[in-house]
Formats: sequence, structure tokens, C-alpha cells
Amino acid sequence: MCGRFAQPRSPDELARIFRARRVTELEGDRFNVAPTDEVAAVVERHGERQLDTFRWGLVPYYAETSREAARLINARAETVESSGAFRTAFRRRRCIVPADAFYEWRRSLPAGESRTTRAGTRPQPFAIRHLNGTPMAFAGLWSVWRDPSTAGRLFSCTIVTITANELLAPLHSRMPVILDAEAWDAWLDEEAELPVLRGLLRPAPAGALEVFPVGMGVNSVRNNDPTLLDRLPEPANVSLS
Repeated sequence: MCGRFAQPRSPDELARIFRARRVTELEGDRFNVAPTDEVAAVVERHGERQLDTFRWGLVPYYAETSREAARLINARAETVESSGAFRTAFRRRRCIVPADAFYEWRRSLPAGESRTTRAGTRPQPFAIRHLNGTPMAFAGLWSVWRDPSTAGRLFSCTIVTITANELLAPLHSRMPVILDAEAWDAWLDEEAELPVLRGLLRPAPAGALEVFPVGMGVNSVRNNDPTLLDRLPEPANVSLS
């Protein structure tokens, strides 16, 4: 699962890192990206790599309204080839969503409380990021939807998820597919073969990531500042082992 992430780098920096031409007008300093927000994503169009703007939450071309975006923020890697909402995008429209971190929540339990009596407890947010500080490259899919009432076009995207590795499994059963830099070209290749793409859909090595608790400010989508990624001491009543 990926339901909130940070995309704080400037579009110029992201374009340089991903060797793309900047098209997006979005600015950086975005520490609390939420579903249906606009995000910067890397795509390949007619042989040119571009950094463009997409709404997070894929709207399939056949949708009657754009409301489907709120529930299609993630695509399961195991069914992405067969899902009616994603199979066309998987074959033809893949993207990379850069992120410096993403967030997951785990409920903190007061001492002596069992997991069957959770009333009154507050979920503890955690941040997950690359140990080496480089941005993560989430495997994504994108689509173009035409509004039948206005003929306007909406560009939207989703993040592909996979079974969580051993580091993240205590937080959530799913995690984003994080592409190695060596896999960027293959994922964005407009002519990529399906077996090659399937081979890229795997969990990132646990040793490449770190996870740490952050403050409750990230719980509100209204909050957006660098302190959301400040590391807190590990809560005594929350264990990731």
C-alpha cells in the first residue's frame, strides 16, 4: 500500500536525476502528497523522456466520471496484466513516480493492552526511505481520460504495489514497487516486452531502505513542511520485529 508520500525535490532536480525534460509546472517542497493530488512523474513519449504532471489516482479511459481516481491510487502487481482498469496502461503507459519517502501507520499499544482491544489508541506514522538518501522511483502507470461533458483531458497515474519485504511487513502487507536505477530504461521503454516488465515487479531489498517513526503532523493532509520527515525516538510500545 502507498497512500501518502513526500516529493520535496524541485522539478529541475528531478528532471536532472531521471534524465528527463521538464514539462511539469509543479514546484517542489511537497512533504505530504495525498490521493487525488497532482504529482510529478517521468514518462517516455515518442522516444523523449519527460517529467510531467499527473493526478494521483488513475482514471481509466472508459470511466464515466473522474471519481474513480480516489480508489485507484495503487495497482497490485499480481493482477496488473489482467485488471480491466490497469492492463492497457501496463502494456503501453508506464511511468516513474519519484519520492523521497512514503508513510505507513502502525497502531501503538499501551503497555499491557492486547491487539484485540485497540479502542483509544493512535496510529503511529513511520517514514520509509532509501538508506543512501537518493529518491525512490516508484513503478507507476498512467492514463488519459476525456471528460464527456467538456472534452477536456485528465492525465492520471497509479503506483504499483507488491508484497512487502521483511522490513516493512510489520507495518503493512504491501509496499510500492521501487525500481533500481538500472531498471528505469526498461520500465519506461515504450516497446518493452511483457516478460521483461514482469521481472521488474518485485519488492526492494530490505537492506536498501530504512524505516523510522515521525510525528503525528503527517496525519493531516493540511500539513506540509520538512519537519514531517523529522526522525522521532522509536516508541517503546511499537516494535518492527
